Amino acid sequence: MLPDHGRGHGHTHPVGFDPTAAGPDPHAATPQRGRPFRLGIGGPVGSGKTALTAALCRALGQEIDLAVVTNDIYTTEDADFLRKAGVLDVDRIEAVQTGACPHTAIRDDITANLDAVDRLTDRHPGLELVIVESGGDNLTAVFSRGLADRQIFVVDVAGGDKVPRKGGPGVTTADLLVINKVDLAELVGADMDVMVSDAHRMRGNLPVITQSLTRTPNAPDVAAWVRDQVKVGIGA
Repeated sequence: MLPDHGRGHGHTHPVGFDPTAAGPDPHAATPQRGRPFRLGIGGPVGSGKTALTAALCRALGQEIDLAVVTNDIYTTEDADFLRKAGVLDVDRIEAVQTGACPHTAIRDDITANLDAVDRLTDRHPGLELVIVESGGDNLTAVFSRGLADRQIFVVDVAGGDKVPRKGGPGVTTADLLVINKVDLAELVGADMDVMVSDAHRMRGNLPVITQSLTRTPNAPDVAAWVRDQVKVGIGA
């Protein structure tokens, strides 16, 4: 008989943390005046972060002076995708290889991303917006405010309609939650009413946008939100 290692000892061990709250931010927010507005886009692997980044470049590139930093663990795949898609001039796209959990480079040690932003700013002094796309991570992945002025968290229906109610700081604290690939909901058995209701319940007054880039390739609702954030940031 195997030992129970303390199981069945008559008491429970409650969770000792708030599963909806981000951990302490190791970096202070930096003043916005005199530099481009920085927008972080994060979310799980395959949720559509790079596709959304490309859509925003298409939608905003003619009216906002913008550039992109991508994060991958070992490759430059996301940057290569954007370059091949032709959504921006190639010298407006910088790739960061994190070599570790993407969360590390967008929150814990943001130096590589800040260096990439600086390289873009040196090449394009008139930059108004830099989009920093995180590598694929989990529901805890949030950007340091020392790196991103605003952050979008992307989930998709293929993960099931349970994802928003699982919470996590990405879902609950991001400035905007995007529920992506809604055209697939029926195919994967995801109830959009449940998904959207749970998202609003978990986020309070923070906004939620549902979208399908197949139906609306330029992500008009997200682009409108970003446009408003940039206007506020430039005037800060």
